[in-house]
Amino acid sequence: MRIARFNHNGEVKYGVFDEGELVVFKDHPLAHDYETTGERIAFDEIRFLAPTFPSKIVCIGKNYAAHANELGLSIESEPTIFFKPTSALVGPGEAILIPPQSNQIELEAELTIVISKFAKNITKEQAPEYIWGFTISNDVTARDLQFSDDQWARSKAFDTFCPMGPWIETDFVPNGQIISSTIDGIQHQSASIDTMLHDPYEIVAYVSQNMTLVPGDVILTGTPAGISRIVAGNTVECSVEGIGTLSNPVR
Repeated sequence: MRIARFNHNGEVKYGVFDEGELVVFKDHPLAHDYETTGERIAFDEIRFLAPTFPSKIVCIGKNYAAHANELGLSIESEPTIFFKPTSALVGPGEAILIPPQSNQIELEAELTIVISKFAKNITKEQAPEYIWGFTISNDVTARDLQFSDDQWARSKAFDTFCPMGPWIETDFVPNGQIISSTIDGIQHQSASIDTMLHDPYEIVAYVSQNMTLVPGDVILTGTPAGISRIVAGNTVECSVEGIGTLSNPVR
């Protein structure tokens, strides 16, 4: 099932893809057991939004060895957790804005987990029961500030630094799919998600053992090697096989 969150005539709605249209849900699909209104809307009548508005954006750093190596970062035995604020969230087609504080803004394509129900102290084996589906995010980073600051918070937190979408794919099962990114059509990242150091189910369990996850929360699972600078005028695309492509201009 492919689920989108979108704006239609000034109203935010959820819908499920069906034969080139969106069938509108009565309200949030998780809260109303996927009940639909019967309304059908064509894609050209809507604007896609970030597919969920989470209570928190949890991020996993250094989850691909080659990426950690290209930044000269050490690899730990446990996942590295950090956060982005919800004010960083934007949807497909919305602009990534370059802040004046940084001279080195870079893209990071990431497979993203969307949580379906409250999760606390669950196991890796239980994790699939708590996943609504998967989407794509771009963990935009001010790389110079990441290394000049004691914490990663500022470098990851600017407004528009978390593009997400274009939808949630509930039938996606992680199994070696390729995650990739392009800048103006030129590929910069490409790797199998099987090369993650910590797989999505391990990540959900680990995060739940350190904080409660609530429905709609997201976990960005890390980025492969090939991070590259983006500048105003670029178009950035982040893709995952079996989900789709998230595209955003840079301004």
